[in-house]
Amino acid sequence: MEGLTTTQLAERLAVSKARISQYVAEGKLAGCFTGAGRARRFDLARVAAALGRRLDLGQMAGNGLATRRALRDLAEGGPAAMPAPMPAPMREGGVLPLRDPDRLELATIQIKEEEARRRRRDNERDEGRWVLADEAQRQAARALAREIGQFEAVIREGARAVADRFGVEVREVRQVMLEEWRRHRARRRDQLRAEAGAADLSASERAATV
Repeated sequence: MEGLTTTQLAERLAVSKARISQYVAEGKLAGCFTGAGRARRFDLARVAAALGRRLDLGQMAGNGLATRRALRDLAEGGPAAMPAPMPAPMREGGVLPLRDPDRLELATIQIKEEEARRRRRDNERDEGRWVLADEAQRQAARALAREIGQFEAVIREGARAVADRFGVEVREVRQVMLEEWRRHRARRRDQLRAEAGAADLSASERAATV
């Protein structure tokens, strides 16, 4: 039978000549060609039918998606003599079967989208647009501790000034002021925790989709 050379077949299926030779060696194209070596000629219709049945999931992922699309195009508009493709698996309950090509393509797209999001996140972090949450929390805690320490020093100085002006014990004044300050801190802590628990993502955070 007359047919395509290895080079021509590789171009039609969007694969390399080495991949065609691999298919031949694995027996995936048995009965689809005549001759050997450079004289080998392939029947395109038989090749499309054979590969449509025999390519596994690993060979249909990544760049192999182009091969699957080429086979699909041949099935939809190829030569009339091409054997009918294998029937598609049934889809029960709207869920794609494990080996359904559409499920494979969808999974591949999702993997590529996740990889793109990861790279965008890494780029933004490297550019200094992001700060790791735990590091930001540590820095904020240290800054807040310094502010609290300074404020309590002010309370002690204020207590001494009040005691000197009104002729009372500095220890008692300081104790009263510190007790009021600590009650205030406890109230604010509870308020902030309640606000944080009710907070929603901002529009920019939702758009980042990380």
